[in-house]
Amino acid sequence: MIILASHSPRRQELLKRIVPDFESHPASINERALPVLDPPAYVQSLATAKGQSLVPSYPGATIIAADTMVAFQGKLLGKPHDRAEAKQMITALGGQTHQVYTGLWVRLDNGSVRQQVVTTDVTFWPLSEADVESYLAEDAYQDKAGANGIQDAGALLVKSIQGDFYNVMGLPISTLYRMLLAEPQ
Repeated sequence: MIILASHSPRRQELLKRIVPDFESHPASINERALPVLDPPAYVQSLATAKGQSLVPSYPGATIIAADTMVAFQGKLLGKPHDRAEAKQMITALGGQTHQVYTGLWVRLDNGSVRQQVVTTDVTFWPLSEADVESYLAEDAYQDKAGANGIQDAGALLVKSIQGDFYNVMGLPISTLYRMLLAEPQ
């Protein structure tokens, strides 16, 4: 049995590309209770907490947990609270490179644990006020870390990426696939 510690439709869609049969169960953790660390360490701590929270309920299962965050100039950019905060984020990212970090935590059915952080650099085109307003009008910023997602209208903001495209979507499936292999890496 494979358990995905998430109800995210996007993560489920991506996981189906490498694992056709799994169950999705959200982890119940208080993310605010964890100390905020540097971005890579923070996403790893969140993924670990999510995964470990499901171990007692699914002791013999393979459990997959992930957490994705956007960082700019070393600071985490969470989900915007409103349109004004989204505008600030998108405006700041215009013409700049930011990072997308995903912490992965996998507990295999044999009890071994594997962890990894995947980083992708995303560079936005320089953005005019009209570009920012056009993007915000799509409401694609809602419920997205850094106020953008490459899988929707945010793709029009992206000049280039260096790294795993699927990491930017929230689940780096090629890395995860290798973590799921029973052999040591």
